[in-house]
Amino acid sequence: MNQNEQDFYKRLQEELDKSSEWPLDYLFKFIVPVSEEKVQTIKDSFQGADAKIDVRNSSTGKFTAVSIRVIMPSSQSIIDKYLELTQIEGIISL
Repeated sequence: MNQNEQDFYKRLQEELDKSSEWPLDYLFKFIVPVSEEKVQTIKDSFQGADAKIDVRNSSTGKFTAVSIRVIMPSSQSIIDKYLELTQIEGIISL
């Protein structure tokens, strides 16, 4: 992870800790190139978490948006989930 990414996650964690009470109902949003395998990898990472997952294809058919609403126990758990999913090639976290 480069310095910009480290700074981003540090700021995100600080903001989450300042403005949130835990556990938190958190909304993750991701965009990936159309790939059932990539979407399934994202879904699998939230398996057992009672997550509400919404999947939509872009109008051009080139990308898939994945939104996940789930209760997260801490800011660190949110950061950890983002870091876990950055391993997916082409993923964009919003």
